[in-house]
Amino acid sequence: MLKKWFLSKNVFLAVKPFSALKESFRAGYTRQFFIRDIIAGLTIGVIAIPLSMALAIASGVAPQHGLYTAIVAGMIIAVTGGSRFNVSGPTAAFVVILYPITQQFGLGGLLMATLLSGLILVVMALFRLGRLIEYIPLPVTLGFTCGIGVVIATLQIKDFLGLSIVEMPAHYIDKVQTIVTALPTINWADALVGVVTLFILTQWHKLRLPIPGHLPAVIIATLLSLAFIYADQHVATIGSAFQYTLSDGTQGFGIPDALPEFILPWDIPNAQGEVITWNFETIQALLPAAFSMAVLGAIESLLCAVILDNMTDTKHHSNNELLAQGLGNIAAPFLGGITATAAIARSVANVKAGGVSPISSVVHALLVLFALLFFANALSYLPLSSMAALLLVVAWNMANVPQIIQLIRRSGRNEIAVLLTCLSLTVIFDMVIAITVGVLLASLLFIRTIAEMTKSIEIAHPDDLNDVLVYRISGPLFFAAADNLFADLHDKTVNTDHEIKHIVLQCDAVTVLDTGGIHALTRFVQHMLPHQQLYMCNMQFQPLRMIVKSNTVNEIQKINFASDLSDAFNKIRVFEQ
Repeated sequence: MLKKWFLSKNVFLAVKPFSALKESFRAGYTRQFFIRDIIAGLTIGVIAIPLSMALAIASGVAPQHGLYTAIVAGMIIAVTGGSRFNVSGPTAAFVVILYPITQQFGLGGLLMATLLSGLILVVMALFRLGRLIEYIPLPVTLGFTCGIGVVIATLQIKDFLGLSIVEMPAHYIDKVQTIVTALPTINWADALVGVVTLFILTQWHKLRLPIPGHLPAVIIATLLSLAFIYADQHVATIGSAFQYTLSDGTQGFGIPDALPEFILPWDIPNAQGEVITWNFETIQALLPAAFSMAVLGAIESLLCAVILDNMTDTKHHSNNELLAQGLGNIAAPFLGGITATAAIARSVANVKAGGVSPISSVVHALLVLFALLFFANALSYLPLSSMAALLLVVAWNMANVPQIIQLIRRSGRNEIAVLLTCLSLTVIFDMVIAITVGVLLASLLFIRTIAEMTKSIEIAHPDDLNDVLVYRISGPLFFAAADNLFADLHDKTVNTDHEIKHIVLQCDAVTVLDTGGIHALTRFVQHMLPHQQLYMCNMQFQPLRMIVKSNTVNEIQKINFASDLSDAFNKIRVFEQ
């Protein structure tokens, strides 16, 4: 039975991996395009190297896992995906989900959650759920992304200022209190390095140079931190904060200059150094986080693809992109990679740098691999405050304050309420609660707005018919509007100064009639009988089809239908003769 359903719905034909790569070559991939892809790949690779490490640190794991993600997931998603320009890797949006998982389950739990999220994304692709992401309202998207930006910025204050905080609490309010309490422990050397990095990142674009500001920012920040260290001032760096142990027993500080090792996520110890017993209860505890990661990854990757489509006048394949995101997140954990999705900032930089196909994203992954193998020692000198400054800029871009201000100015109270609700819930609780409540609230407010649009207007009737009331119904007759409308009609028919025997409803402006509307209509007819007759005319196709389906109901059978008002009036005249 299930097999027949899959075949009848063409479930597996709905997704076609490698679609973006195939389209790029079908369109005519020339040597010039290849050169453009190489330049774009090198550009975004320069951005991705420090950012991937910073995002891994913010997620609570060693920086090399961010590089592994950019290499493995970045390459697999680019080759198999449905968008020519998406560049995938670790993103800031995941930090608020990944950090609590790392604290509770360690690296092994995070990799298992990533694997589960990849499986969920594949299922979403097979069931063609790519288009459903488009139905998430803009205030919800802006609200939870701004909330994520606020949380990320809060988490970076510790490293940006060099505060002495042993462990960050789980809840946001407690985090803020801990940071405020630790402010007297500020390390001025760390803070100065962070401020210099932040200044370069925010002002570099004014020079209008082709080099992205991330590279000069981290180079200058690293040189400044080395000068502080030479002057016996402590500056926290990747080398001083992290150490590694390879499978052959090799130990070192910073990040290893070796290829990612194949690992089994379920064999990695948890945060307490104990091997997790993977059973139904443990997986069940990770499923909510994995589902959150899958939903967020789907939203961000498809939103990114839509933005790039508008920039390049192309069209992505949403289900193919979801499949690729799933494959990338399934493969990455076995090589130490954490959760990945399309990164809007890096993808936009890819387009602006001249990228024309997924090859540019592959080049970006190869550059990250090259840096890992040959510049691992140099990367170990990167200061943590500089990494925090990078994420502060990312958090500001995620917050999207200008667009939020624009939405508040041009929108009504409903949209503003949804926006602020999602923002607050994301910060105080988590993204899943924010999206769930936000979509539910937006839906209810939208239903109320549509229901308020359904009206009944009395119109004139012929002079020879004095015992007739004629109303024109406009708007959908659905569950939220029909009861009030027919109750109002009943009151109007009762509170008249003369006896009413016939009621005519002109329904040319009724576009929708659902079971709630049928129920309300049935009750209205019950209240009218046996003293009055109901006539309905100018029915559109959908309401008429709904009435035909409900024709077994006695009250519906007693309704008189007419093609138009003239036909209804003629039937009334015949009835009275």
